[in-house]
Amino acid sequence: MTSNIGSLSHLKVIDASRVLGGPYAGQILADHGADVIKLEPPAGDETRGWGPPFLEDTASYFLGVNRNKRGMALDLSTTAGQEVLALLLEDADVFLENFKTGTLDKWGLSHTEIARRFPKLIHSRVSGFGADGPLGGMPGYDAAIQASCGIMSVNGEVGGDSLRVGLPVVDMTTGLNAVIGILMALAERGQSGKGQFVETTLYDCGFSLLHPHLPNYYLSGKVAQPSGNAHSNICPYDTFATATVPLFLAVGNHRQFTKLCRVLDRSDLPDDERFSDNSMRNQNRDVLKVELEKAMVTHDCTELADTLIKAGVPCGAVRSIDQVVEDPHTKHREMVVDIGEYRGTGSPIKLSRTPASYRTAPPAFAQHNDEIMQELGIDPAEFADGLPKLNSKE
Repeated sequence: MTSNIGSLSHLKVIDASRVLGGPYAGQILADHGADVIKLEPPAGDETRGWGPPFLEDTASYFLGVNRNKRGMALDLSTTAGQEVLALLLEDADVFLENFKTGTLDKWGLSHTEIARRFPKLIHSRVSGFGADGPLGGMPGYDAAIQASCGIMSVNGEVGGDSLRVGLPVVDMTTGLNAVIGILMALAERGQSGKGQFVETTLYDCGFSLLHPHLPNYYLSGKVAQPSGNAHSNICPYDTFATATVPLFLAVGNHRQFTKLCRVLDRSDLPDDERFSDNSMRNQNRDVLKVELEKAMVTHDCTELADTLIKAGVPCGAVRSIDQVVEDPHTKHREMVVDIGEYRGTGSPIKLSRTPASYRTAPPAFAQHNDEIMQELGIDPAEFADGLPKLNSKE
């Protein structure tokens, strides 16, 4: 077994999830020290083929969310595979999966049965819509959920078509919520000694992201529409043209607005009744944008952004991925990780005494089969021949 360090180094996690939400949750746990065993079907996690680009024969998509895990291939549709899974769960703390609803039940491992056989186990399931309700058991992928839960309806240019957010925000939020739920259940287990079932769905998590559009709707009854880069409640909170590239201003209060105007040599604007507070600026946002862009037209965006943020005005030049990767602050925050040929994204969770660690690159397919089989008391050669010798650990 890999010698782990970190706040979760006492945990064993069986990650039988595929694609993104579940594997991302598994990587968060692994980065913080958990021994995470990734189970893949005989055909492998489909994201191994979601490329180019590829590192050898594995796509970057898989590499992005499977670091620090040990890899095992297991055919869970067979009795032998199910018996091995049961052995793995005997001393596991967390079972993370995203099987189609009913699959585990068919194998005799419903979450009720899991709770009976493994009473201390935290069973975490990631699914599209949950097991019941009008959409219970239906499949879900990030972009389809963005559409069905309303995210696309508020994303896009004013008067334009609805657009998918350009990253899998629902999948990743679901993975984050799965980790939060797992850690809550582990904390409670410390008091009760009992495990429990933790469920996160793409639909619930996508719906939960609709802030401030849901609170606005609850209070006003008005249905939000795409607003481009502008914020529905705050002004100025939008992209603004400069002499070079666009600058995003995120001005959250009147004090910041006053500082912005001072830097732009437009100290008259805060005294203008049309811009005297956030409510008035919202009502006159089009006029205000014209006035601010007049003042910015001679400024280099990067230089202006540096001046403004140092003056206490939240803002940022609109930058490309390569610029962000090479930014000195990105490097200072250790957000890019290199392990041999592998390059990945660092953990955003910073702990002072037990920080994340980057020990191993994502596993090759079935890389640790023999190692894990031996830990379970199984002769790898006999299992490979289809005659598993399932001896209990001594």
